[in-house]
Amino acid sequence: MDTKFKHVSYLWDESRAKALENDEVALLLYRSNLLGADLRLTNYAGGNTSCKTRETDPLTGNEVEVLWVKGSGGDLGTLKRSGLAGLYLDRLHDLKKRYRGLEYEDEMVGLFSHCIYDLDSKAPSIDTPLHAFLPFTHVDHLHPDAIIAICASKDGEAITRELFGGQLAWVPWQRPGFDLGLKMEQAVKDNPGIRGIMLGGHGLFTWGDTAYESYMNTLETIEKAAIYLEENYGKKRPVFGGQKVASLEEGQRREIAAQLIPYLRGLASEQKAMIGHFTDDPRVLEFIGSNDLDKLAPMGTSCPDHFLRTKIRPLVLDLPAEKLEGSSEEIIAHLRPQFEAYRKDYQAYYERCKRDNSPAVRDPNPVIILYPGVGMFAFAKDKQTTRVSAEFYINAINVMKGAEAISSYVSLPEQEAFDIEYWLLEEAKLQRMPKEKPLSRKVAFVTGGSGGIGKAIAQRFLAEGACVVLSDIDENALAGAKAEFDSAFNKDVTAVAPADVTSAEKVAAALRIAKLQYGGVDIIINCAGLSISKSLLETTEKDWNILYDVLVKGQFLVSREGAAILKQQHMGGDIVNIASKNALMSGPNNVAYGSAKAAQLHMSRLLAAELGPDKVRVNVVNPDAVIEGSKIWESGWAEGRAKAYGITVEELPAYYAKRTILNEAISTEDIASAVFVFVSGLLKKSTGNVLNVDGGIPATFVR
Repeated sequence: MDTKFKHVSYLWDESRAKALENDEVALLLYRSNLLGADLRLTNYAGGNTSCKTRETDPLTGNEVEVLWVKGSGGDLGTLKRSGLAGLYLDRLHDLKKRYRGLEYEDEMVGLFSHCIYDLDSKAPSIDTPLHAFLPFTHVDHLHPDAIIAICASKDGEAITRELFGGQLAWVPWQRPGFDLGLKMEQAVKDNPGIRGIMLGGHGLFTWGDTAYESYMNTLETIEKAAIYLEENYGKKRPVFGGQKVASLEEGQRREIAAQLIPYLRGLASEQKAMIGHFTDDPRVLEFIGSNDLDKLAPMGTSCPDHFLRTKIRPLVLDLPAEKLEGSSEEIIAHLRPQFEAYRKDYQAYYERCKRDNSPAVRDPNPVIILYPGVGMFAFAKDKQTTRVSAEFYINAINVMKGAEAISSYVSLPEQEAFDIEYWLLEEAKLQRMPKEKPLSRKVAFVTGGSGGIGKAIAQRFLAEGACVVLSDIDENALAGAKAEFDSAFNKDVTAVAPADVTSAEKVAAALRIAKLQYGGVDIIINCAGLSISKSLLETTEKDWNILYDVLVKGQFLVSREGAAILKQQHMGGDIVNIASKNALMSGPNNVAYGSAKAAQLHMSRLLAAELGPDKVRVNVVNPDAVIEGSKIWESGWAEGRAKAYGITVEELPAYYAKRTILNEAISTEDIASAVFVFVSGLLKKSTGNVLNVDGGIPATFVR
């Protein structure tokens, strides 16, 4: 059997499979993970797989046949046993006696739960009968672009028959559900010996007697379709009718995207805050610069998985380059009518298609925004959803490219698309989603973020649902913090932006990363710092300059660049500056550090007064004596303070704790909690405030 493929990845490891040969469910999971690892085969969280086994009924002791199928939600690439639903196969077939027709499709999903064999099952998905009614041991259902290109073409059925020589049956488009399962069962009966089924506008079903046979059948079928498309690109006519708009150079594209995306994010967030994503993938550039863009983009997508993520159609920006040279107000004035027109069009689509029991209209803002010559922007509730939405639209582009190469592209009828987007079962799934965390939909930029207080703040923000951009001058430490957070959370929610905060150019470059990665920023944390403890006569000009450069100038540069983004978004926001109790309290051997901290504190008051009309809050947290986990003690500060107090370094922690009213040591997590209070929404009407986290030192009481 040939295992060399050009358009799909053969990943099967016979030694691993051999170790699982006595466990069909384990082989199902292995096959699923391999299929999900290749995004050319299926989308993230798309598709499903199954197998059928003989098991002992725990109630009767009799042998029964059980269907193991991917449950609702989840992703094939990471599927585990906990993500499967195990159901009595005979009971699923018995449901045919209860089926009352297409108008009662949704009630069948509730009955799936009465067929559960494995009590630890994931909730069964709408696709369960599609697997149950196929008389094969192992079944794969995927959404490969190469297959959907045929399924979504005008001549898809004829092409399928000719290309696969009658080995694949064709079932016209129908919304997934019980009736589609019955039609697929009939297709197998009507076409004995077939290897799979093509679902019009939707995807592919393939199967085999063993996990390996099903895997190979799937790969071979998709490979054949991909080769066919490749042979036809540009044969009939130029791809997408040829290029109309030339793509800008990469540097220009990124610069324009970074300039534009905060405005887009603000407009896309006028109902609910959204997280952004930008890509200038070559496949995107080819499509958005083409002659066919104006024809194909309004048609919408075909596969249900695509438009559930991307909305039925994108917004194509009309934004001449000279408009970007205007003021913020002028740029927004040019963009706003385009968003308003999109919202009006989406509302009209809802009104045309809604049914008596349709859920209320959802956010009418675009998810996908195309800017010819530059790239694609996406906006959704969190970074993973946004990134995946962009990936799905690239899938849709691939489908349109293939369909146009071999025939002509056909999108789903508008009413069919609406009935899936506003499906009551889909709405119920949305309503079951867990409550969003306090910092969901927020983007935080944290300087000094690789360790100490900054890292603790970043970790708290991530735990509360935010996306975080870690910035620091120490790139190795940044990489370590990123790896740690990737493991604890997920790779989408943390980005790194190396920067020396004393350089305006490097600060701008760091915040440009935040814009391109997440669409903008909502929370600015100025935590970058260092400390030098010397007497007046020992303090050098170099000591003075570096403290003022990092602490004062750095806070100024980061706040200035961050405030510009906050103003462009028109979403308000927070700046929290990490100062020190030394900003309020005088002490020996501290002239440079203490006065720099005082400057940070007063700058914060000035910024609060200036930025308040833009709903940007500026507040200060004053730590003191944060020893455990703090980078400040690596710089010689401990030795300097011990000398000032006439004690040893080892005695510092107890000394600091005993001088406080509460007699408590302060940790980095204590500071992170204080910062969270300011940005969590609990104090959304407070600005210009100072919160001391020092255990209680009367000399620092603000009065």
